[in-house]
Amino acid sequence: MKTIVHKSETRGFANHGWLTSHHTFSFANYQNPERMNFGALRVLNDDVVQPKMGFGTHPHQNMEIISIPLKGALSHKDNIGNKRAIEVGEIQVMSAGTGLTHSEFNDSKTDEVNFLQLWIIPEELSVEPHYEQRLFSKEGKRNQLQTVVAPKDKLEGDALPISQQAYIYRTDLDADKMIKLHIKSGQNGFYIFVVDGDIEVANNKLSKRDAIGISETETIEIKANKNSELIIIEVPMN
Repeated sequence: MKTIVHKSETRGFANHGWLTSHHTFSFANYQNPERMNFGALRVLNDDVVQPKMGFGTHPHQNMEIISIPLKGALSHKDNIGNKRAIEVGEIQVMSAGTGLTHSEFNDSKTDEVNFLQLWIIPEELSVEPHYEQRLFSKEGKRNQLQTVVAPKDKLEGDALPISQQAYIYRTDLDADKMIKLHIKSGQNGFYIFVVDGDIEVANNKLSKRDAIGISETETIEIKANKNSELIIIEVPMN
């Protein structure tokens, strides 16, 4: 088993006034050659957008982009006809493929928006751009894995499709509960991000916004020391 621990305070940080962002991996002005990616997981940004502010229209190409709101609602608009808000409990996926443009905006006059944005390197280039978002039940992730993103050729349950052999799971673990992960492929690894709480995994204690990457193993046990919310990304390592 190989592990790499990323404590919350070691992340890159940018303060743009209207936006504050913590970067788990190298992004924009934060460049760290030891923090480029975890397998196919290229970006994990923890963004806070101020009221009535947002990201203007900008392009993406050949990347699988997943947005996960943690607080507030983010309005999305793109050039392939999608215009709607993304709210807590929902997951948004964009397969940028041959290229698309979009904007994200906090319409609230008073409340911040906090969301995670993940970029996963696709397994095939220049696919037709695709957008989808879905609301997932809170009960569906309590003390169990809820699959929210899966490969488009291996969809399970209500999972949203991406163009990569990668999966994203969510779970809310009650204090003293344990969950066991089983790798889908020997080529994959797990990246476990603690949204909130306190867990033990692979002989490491992790707290809010800490993360651990684990590879070269088939199973992993996670124990919650207190109520914990986790996002688990399973990605190819090569």
